Amino acid sequence: MSQPAHQALHPANWKAAKGYSNGIVAEGRTVFLGGQIGWNVDQVFETDDFIEQTRQTLMNIVAVLAEAGGRPEHIVRLTWFVTSKQEYLARLKELGEAYKSVMGRHYPTMSAVQVVALMEDRAKVEIEATAVLPA
Repeated sequence: MSQPAHQALHPANWKAAKGYSNGIVAEGRTVFLGGQIGWNVDQVFETDDFIEQTRQTLMNIVAVLAEAGGRPEHIVRLTWFVTSKQEYLARLKELGEAYKSVMGRHYPTMSAVQVVALMEDRAKVEIEATAVLPA
């Protein structure tokens, strides 16, 4: 596949966004991924650690996206649901390292929301993704 047909949107007078894009305009085939969580291919949690669950969640996103012929750089939006805002904020450096290890230095638009719980009791993070694959 060719390079993604999208462009980050950032008003010139705004402070730089760190770790995300304010907006993206894209052309191509749209792929919507349901919420992924940090369990393995057998739907088993191997850890209760927030960072490692996040890494596995991102790996799951990449695996599902690959079924459509996509790669991380085709992702235009991530919506994060976390069970602990405090843990998310306290571990931002580790979170960034885990993110880059799976997604590279590609930063789509992102939203993060704290939720009371997720459907799977052991899940600490769930992430939805939208990607646009080049036509």
